[in-house]
Amino acid sequence: MPLYFSAHPARIVAVLTLAVSLLIGCSQPTDVLPLISENSPEPAAIESTSTPVDVQFNGEDDGTIYLSIEENGYAHLFVIQPQGLPLTRITTGQSNDIAPALSPDRTQLAFSSDRTGYWDLYVMNLQTGDVVQVTNSPEYDSAPSWSPDGEWLVYETYLNENLEVSVVSVNDRSAEIIPLTQNSASDHSPVWAPDGRHVAFISTRGGDSDVWLASLDLAGDDRYQNLSNTPFASENYPVWNKDGSKLLWSSTSQTVGYSGLYIWDANDPNRASYWIGDGLIGAWDETSQRVIAITAAPNQYYITSYDLQGRLLLAPSPLSGRVRGLTWGLTELPNPLPNSFTLAANDAPPILWSPVVTPGAEVPGQRWYVVPVADVQAPYPQLHDLVDESFLALRNRVTLEAGWDALASLENAFVPLTTSLEPGMEEDWLYTGRAFAINSLMANAGWMVTLREDIGAQTYWRVYIRCWVQDGSVGEPIHNAPWNLSARYELDPRTYEQGGEYSSVPSGYWLDVTSLASSYGWERIPALPNWRTFYNGARFTEFAMTSGMTWYEAMQELYPIEALITPTRVLAPSLTPTNTATNTPTPRPTRTPRLTLTPSLSPTVTSTPMPPTATPTPPTVIP
Repeated sequence: MPLYFSAHPARIVAVLTLAVSLLIGCSQPTDVLPLISENSPEPAAIESTSTPVDVQFNGEDDGTIYLSIEENGYAHLFVIQPQGLPLTRITTGQSNDIAPALSPDRTQLAFSSDRTGYWDLYVMNLQTGDVVQVTNSPEYDSAPSWSPDGEWLVYETYLNENLEVSVVSVNDRSAEIIPLTQNSASDHSPVWAPDGRHVAFISTRGGDSDVWLASLDLAGDDRYQNLSNTPFASENYPVWNKDGSKLLWSSTSQTVGYSGLYIWDANDPNRASYWIGDGLIGAWDETSQRVIAITAAPNQYYITSYDLQGRLLLAPSPLSGRVRGLTWGLTELPNPLPNSFTLAANDAPPILWSPVVTPGAEVPGQRWYVVPVADVQAPYPQLHDLVDESFLALRNRVTLEAGWDALASLENAFVPLTTSLEPGMEEDWLYTGRAFAINSLMANAGWMVTLREDIGAQTYWRVYIRCWVQDGSVGEPIHNAPWNLSARYELDPRTYEQGGEYSSVPSGYWLDVTSLASSYGWERIPALPNWRTFYNGARFTEFAMTSGMTWYEAMQELYPIEALITPTRVLAPSLTPTNTATNTPTPRPTRTPRLTLTPSLSPTVTSTPMPPTATPTPPTVIP
């Protein structure tokens, strides 16, 4: 039977007490890599008769953009040619293809995929669509970047309980893999410089995520240099321009400066990088005069473009999902496209869930109701009848991807209107039945971590759940430092004022619940403005399915408008203020009356009584 609300909270909330043991390796010098020569690519013409796309530039030949975009919880490769080919899927299936990188001769595309059950590197021939596997190990391998001669790939790999940077031969399978970093920090997202002698990468060895430069002509710690050196910002996705004179990266600032894309000038290395515009991921065009960027709203991704002065060249165009990689260059695609591309383009993703209305009693005013959610522990284990199927589908998917039922115990689901949440949460989405909050106790047990993401003036969170199996077959390593909300209690004024601090990157394989929930229609909720001093105001575990409605519109699906009117307290009238009686064992002191003189304009004659005076009498003489 459908329920309007329940007055019986669950009596038992599961508490996770498992702990995660973090192992870190030691720093050791690495060997000097062999000399790699530069090979300049030759641009090729583009011919296409496909339908034009809404991404248009002003150039005669704007090249080809390759992206990895998530759909239905899986990341696939897409291609766009602004002068002809619309956004076209070129890989498909229930596996992930991420981090595309175009070869120097523009004929091949390197990427990372878990299509065989483990994350390895692959190279795709853009003329035939054929794919060749480059690495084959249970360790996570991703983020490939080509050497200038096209013979090597530098990439990130999970070794010794953290991410490291290594180099592998593209064609010689017998060649040994060469480690470039061996540090207990997280080293990832490498990009090979066009001079062949330097590699830029992201590392947390300085405390948070910074851009570092490694010289291949040096060994030991002397080969590393911190380029960004920003203690209150987190950098990501570095990429060189064609001649290696400039390095582009994205930055998320926590206190000062702007979040977005920055450019560092290699010809003036001591000068700080400068901001050019908003963006999470960027890529150069062939002329090094334009940058294409992926920007993000809280629950939506866009593609746009800037020149080097930060002027907007392309209005932001919405994309269908989270972007997991981007590259841009002049390539010549065959017409017609390879058969594998065509099959992938025509393979529409299936529908993940559909609402099922629970039959029940008629609801007054055509309003909806909440229904119980089976086998879920929460104070009120109920959700709106239009979203409960989505939650169950998401729960099953999380169980499949993480290896355990992480959504079986919730901190909150539906909250009745008669139940008061904490101050500032009077209009929380939990009241609508369209939201749920994951059990935050998992964070204390080491099975959940959160990454801070500031978008505009609001703070959002990316939630990761630790996978049960840690052999590399499920999940991915976390790249950047999580945000430790509990650090505010360590009696440090600085960490208290900023609401916590960065913590070390945890080891192991994790599931991005925020990204997966988005595929099922669940949006993350922003933190309250006072979250830095109010822990529960962070709302880092809460997700809502708004369906484009405002909070008041969603509430009116369950309640009449009269129930949403907040009454104003009116005090009882009182003509004469009266003291409030106070019971006290000690009697109050009583004032002693005093004489009061009243001033007057007319003088008043006052007779003052005088003491009696004795008048002497002369003695009487008797003869």
